[in-house]
Amino acid sequence: MAIPGPGRSAGVLSSVPLQILLKLTAVYFVLYFLFTLGLIIRKSVELSYPADAVLCDVGLLFLLAALELLHFFCGVKGNLTESEGYILGNLIVTGTTILLTVYFLVWQTYVVRADVIISSILLLVYGLDGILAFSTLARLASAYS
Repeated sequence: MAIPGPGRSAGVLSSVPLQILLKLTAVYFVLYFLFTLGLIIRKSVELSYPADAVLCDVGLLFLLAALELLHFFCGVKGNLTESEGYILGNLIVTGTTILLTVYFLVWQTYVVRADVIISSILLLVYGLDGILAFSTLARLASAYS
């Protein structure tokens, strides 16, 4: 049995619900990404979608995908290693991904009902993730201080 380091407790502080939610978020995001990309392509074919707006929407979707990778990495690593820095990074990236999801929910060039449904679900999942990450961060901070 390992002896905890200075200022560390012997109990496990990582969060199983956070870990499960991070993995479910990653799976849902893959579906979200593919569906949103398909919707952008469909809207650009059927509607008079300005070329610069298509590039902006696709670019922001790929930025959201990159941030989702960072979000998943920081969340999983921070949770499993009980690292406050990675959990804090996860929270910061979660805030950014929420802003980009709101863009796809409200501000993209053409918003259809399918955009509203899938983006609302993603916002809900990110909100739950943020709450669980914040509670995990609080638990880690109180245990190690």
